[in-house]
Amino acid sequence: MSRLFGTDGVRGEANSTLTADLALALAEAAAAVLASPSAGAARPVAVLGRDPRASGEMLEAAVSAGLAASGVDVLRVGVVPTPAVAFLTAAYEADMGVMISASHNPMPDNGIKIFGRGGHKLDDAVEDRIEQLLRPGSEPQRRAYRPTGAAIGRVRSAHEALDRYLQHLAAAVDTPLEGVTVVVDCANGAAHRAAPLAYRAAGAKVVAINDEPDGININDRCGSTHLDDVRRAVVEQGADLGLAHDGDADRCLAVDAEGNVVDGDVIMAILAVAMREAGELSEDTLVATVMSNLGLHLGMQAAGITVRTTAVGDRYVLEELRRGSYSLGGEQSGHVVLPDHGTTGDGVLTGLRLMARMAQTGRTLAELTKVMTVLPQVLVNVRVDDKKAVADSAVVGEAVRRAEAELAGRGRVLLRPSGTEPLVRVMVEAEDIAVARTLADALSEAVSGV
Repeated sequence: MSRLFGTDGVRGEANSTLTADLALALAEAAAAVLASPSAGAARPVAVLGRDPRASGEMLEAAVSAGLAASGVDVLRVGVVPTPAVAFLTAAYEADMGVMISASHNPMPDNGIKIFGRGGHKLDDAVEDRIEQLLRPGSEPQRRAYRPTGAAIGRVRSAHEALDRYLQHLAAAVDTPLEGVTVVVDCANGAAHRAAPLAYRAAGAKVVAINDEPDGININDRCGSTHLDDVRRAVVEQGADLGLAHDGDADRCLAVDAEGNVVDGDVIMAILAVAMREAGELSEDTLVATVMSNLGLHLGMQAAGITVRTTAVGDRYVLEELRRGSYSLGGEQSGHVVLPDHGTTGDGVLTGLRLMARMAQTGRTLAELTKVMTVLPQVLVNVRVDDKKAVADSAVVGEAVRRAEAELAGRGRVLLRPSGTEPLVRVMVEAEDIAVARTLADALSEAVSGV
């Protein structure tokens, strides 16, 4: 049995690799590890949310059944962003939280993300314990506790959950956003209600697009992975900026008034400088991943801010943030984590903080982006049959060495296997975009030949 958990939970094609049977068994295993009831104690509690994918209804039912059968009470919070589930897990003092979503993946996929007490993502050791209970022959151990009668878990809807999350967001921003006009692309996803409501409550004028999910259209040529809609709408509406979320709204990318993309690196740079000025940037340190642009490192160095790097994945950013008690971290993709306000990346909170910086300084987003200069970066996703074979390939290794020699220290090369898909991501940074493209093409050819 290969490892079930990827970099962000368990994902697969719904009703194919991610079945209702697997969801039920995963819920049972997670309950046994995270929410095992104590004799005489009240039943454990789990918060359960989802994005609006059609398959989420099926998987929600299966997860609810698995948890209730394990003696866990389930609080169904409906269609809400992933960071809302993390927050609500802590707010309700629940033993665990579950979010059913495949984030930015296309609709046929779905996923299951699990949070521990306090709304924290699980570390590898805990995930391994859960997986152990899913291996062949482990069913008796997984189902060792099977309550009957009044001890069976109950399932109810927490209708006030979204309001609690919105109140939490409002408390995290103290600068009114009156005078800011924003276009928000909701990706027909989990933030289709939360994002417009939060931005309007803060005082912004909001134009919402792709905010009518039908269960099928999530991430469909929209949201943070397809920015054409929001770029066009910002220019047409004469808005000050655009914000684009992904399907579960743990990401946020931005667009300035001219339609230029502002990625997660630039957003982090803007927030880091703002927090340093306010005395809120712990140890004057920003945590980013190895995929972050070299320009971020140079810009932060000029601003007197240290950048600490981690492996790709917001879980690794979170681990470093906790280890060093740092106050800001994230990824180029738009995952931005503010530990003083949440235990995971929160795209809606990121959008609020970015607009607050604009309102506070009276500067446009384009002006704020000058805090760093983005070096040309080319990223190519190469589909492969065996990611390990690529990592072990002498041919690929030699291609990397040739590329690095040509860059001569004036750029970077990074090959990284995807944690959730059969892909190897080839990234090249260089001072000249043509050089970056040429080297990326050569490396991609080497990878695809394995």
